[in-house]
Amino acid sequence: MAPKLQLTWTWYAMNGPKARFVRCMLMAIVSSSVAACEMSADGPPSGGHAGGTAGSGGATLGVDSTGGAGTSGSTGVGGASGGIGDAGGAKGMPSPDAGSPSGFWDTSDIPAAKNVMMFKFLNRTNGKYQDSEVYWSFKTSNVSEVHSLAEQPLYDMPANTSGRMYFYLGAPQSKYYDFIEFTIGPTRFNGNTIRVDAFGIKIAMRLHCADGYDVAVGEDYATFQEDRAVTFQRFVDEVPDEFKPLAQIQAPYRIVEPGAGDFKTGGKYEHYYDAYVDQVWAANGLTIPKPGANASGLGAYPNLSAAIFRHVGDTPQTFTADGKLNDKTLWADSSSFYTAPPANYYAKFWHSHGQSAKAYGFPYDDVGGYSTYVSHDSPQYVLVAIGW
Repeated sequence: MAPKLQLTWTWYAMNGPKARFVRCMLMAIVSSSVAACEMSADGPPSGGHAGGTAGSGGATLGVDSTGGAGTSGSTGVGGASGGIGDAGGAKGMPSPDAGSPSGFWDTSDIPAAKNVMMFKFLNRTNGKYQDSEVYWSFKTSNVSEVHSLAEQPLYDMPANTSGRMYFYLGAPQSKYYDFIEFTIGPTRFNGNTIRVDAFGIKIAMRLHCADGYDVAVGEDYATFQEDRAVTFQRFVDEVPDEFKPLAQIQAPYRIVEPGAGDFKTGGKYEHYYDAYVDQVWAANGLTIPKPGANASGLGAYPNLSAAIFRHVGDTPQTFTADGKLNDKTLWADSSSFYTAPPANYYAKFWHSHGQSAKAYGFPYDDVGGYSTYVSHDSPQYVLVAIGW
C-alpha cells in the first residue's frame, strides 16, 4: 500500500481566499511517491497546527502570499457529484467533453512535455482580440514569463507549488484579466479556475491525462459565446437586489464577490445572513461562536460555512454541537441549494453558468465536490480557453 502524505499546517480561521487556497492546495500531491493526502473535512486533524511539514516523500506545500480565489453555487447544480479530487467524481473516468462547440478545444500541435506537462492557450474572444493582444503570465521563484498567444501559444510547465497563471486582454497588466491556480507535482496536476474574489474574464480549462482522463471546467460555452456586456447584464437580471451592485462597482472590468461590496463589515448588508445563522445555530444546538459580517470567520468549519451560503443545514441534527457535519447526506442533492434567501447568489450565478454546474464561488465551495478543482496523475496537457 502506498504511503500517505502526513501534513500539519496552520488552519486559517477565516472565510477568505487564503483559507480556501490552503485547504485546496494541501490536497495537492507534490511527490510521485505519494498516493494520497489526508485531512479532516471540518478543520485540521487532531493535533494538527502550525507547521508546513510533510511526511512521505519529503514534500512541502507552500502558500501564495497573495492568497487564492475560487467560485460557488447555483440552484440545481445539475447533479454535480464527487469529492475534492477528480472532477466528475472520484469514481469513473470522465470522457472528453462532447458538448463543446466545434473547434473550441484545439488539441492540435501539442508536443510531448519535457517537464511535467504542456499548457496550450486558446483565444476564444470571438474576434474581439487578436492573438497578439491576448497575453499569459507565469512566475515562480526561478521563472518569469510574459508572452502573447501569437508569440508563444504553448508552455512546457515544470513542477511547482501554489502557482498562478494570469491572462490579460489588450496588454500585459490590463484591467481585463483573470487567472487559474495550481500545484503541479512531478506526476500530478492539481488546480482550478476561480471566482472566489471576482469574475474578470471568461476562463475555462481542460485537463487531459495519459490514462484517458479528460475533463473541462470553467464558464460554460453559452457564456463564452455571448458578449461581455450580456454576461454583466445577465448577472444583474438573475440575482436579487442585494447582489446587483456587484456587477456595477467595478464595471466594466469585474463582477466582485459580496465581501468586496456592501456585505463587508460596515456595509449595508453585513447582517444579511444573521437571521439564518440564528436558525442554524438554534436547530442544531451549536455552541461555537457565530460568524461575523457576510458569514465570515468559519474557516475551521467548512461544511458549516458552505451550508450557510447554500441555505441548507437548518434541520435539527445536521451538525453536531461543536460544528461538525453530522448528516452525511447534506451535499448529495444540489437541487436543495440556494432555494431561498439568504444565500450566496453571486456563487449561484457562476454555478448556473459553469461547465457541469461546477464553480468556485466562495472559499469552501469545494465542500461536496461542486467546485472546479481537478486533480489527476500522469497529466499530458491543459488547454486554457480565454474569453471576452
